[in-house]
Amino acid sequence: MGSARPGMRVGANEHPITGDMLQVGDTAPNFVLAGIGMVEKSLSDYGSKIKILSVVPSIDTSVCAAQTRRFEAEGIELGADNIVILTISADLPYALRRWSEDAGTSRIEYLSTHRDMQFSKDYGVYDEMWRINQRALFVLDGDNSVRYAEYVPVMSDEVNFDAALDVVRSLL
Repeated sequence: MGSARPGMRVGANEHPITGDMLQVGDTAPNFVLAGIGMVEKSLSDYGSKIKILSVVPSIDTSVCAAQTRRFEAEGIELGADNIVILTISADLPYALRRWSEDAGTSRIEYLSTHRDMQFSKDYGVYDEMWRINQRALFVLDGDNSVRYAEYVPVMSDEVNFDAALDVVRSLL
C-alpha cells in the first residue's frame, strides 16, 4: 500500500491517488476519524450495522453537497435502524458541522480524515496533490466486508447511487 496510481481527473489534470483500491469481498480497514465536535469515531463504533461510506473531496462543492443530500433522502426513505450513513471528507470537523447545520441533515454522520489522512490511504482515495479524497462509495455489511466499492475517476462525476442502494437493500 501507499503507491501512487492514476486515479482522478480534475479538469484537464490527472491527480495520482495513493493507496490500494478496495475490492468487493475485502474486509474494510478499521479507521479512527474526527467527528463533529472532534470526537473520535472508529469503524468498530458502528458495530454490526450496514455502513454506507460516502467519500467526498469537499462538502463545500456542488457535487459533494448533492451526493450528501441524496444519501440523506435515501437514508430517510430506507428508515432502517441498522444502517448508518457516513459522509467522509478531509474538511475540518468545524466545516462539516456548519454544512450539516445549514443543510438540516439528520440521517448522516460526518467524519473528517484531516488529521493524518490514514483512512484515505487505507481506502485508496488519497489525492496527495490537494490533500483531499477521491470521490468514492463503499457499502459494508455487518461484518465490515466490502459489498460495494466504487471509485469515481472524474472529480465532477457522481457516484452510482442506484447500484449501491440495490446492494444496501439486498442486505436488509
